[in-house]
Amino acid sequence: MAFTVIKTTWAEHEAALRVIREQVFIREQRVPDELEWDDQDGASVHFLALDGAGAPIGCIRLLPNGQMSRLSVLSEHRNQGIGKALLIAAEEEARGQGRDEIFLHAQTHATSFYEAAGFSVTGGIFLEADIPHRQMFKVLN
Repeated sequence: MAFTVIKTTWAEHEAALRVIREQVFIREQRVPDELEWDDQDGASVHFLALDGAGAPIGCIRLLPNGQMSRLSVLSEHRNQGIGKALLIAAEEEARGQGRDEIFLHAQTHATSFYEAAGFSVTGGIFLEADIPHRQMFKVLN
């Protein structure tokens, strides 16, 4: 499947980013609205995956502190390399910012996905929105 990843801002693509995150986190994973929407979106760098017709199908954000979060791909588009492409785009942005390392909070079922991308688990399991997570980091060379 053909897709592209673009770098964007919350101000420029809020509607598209909301559609994806509402579907994945609020509807599928039952994350409460008040936990999904925070004050970090405006300050973050966002990446948006678009299908061949230009429709939004995935996203990720890079927070000012070097944390990647809200990686999400619509269910019908998963397992096609979109999540990996979004992760790489955010990592390259962090490198461009001169960061030495990046980190994220991975849902435990997804830790192998992040390990394959070079992330390492740090610490134990904790809950975010009643979903088990592990903190992971990656040193950028």
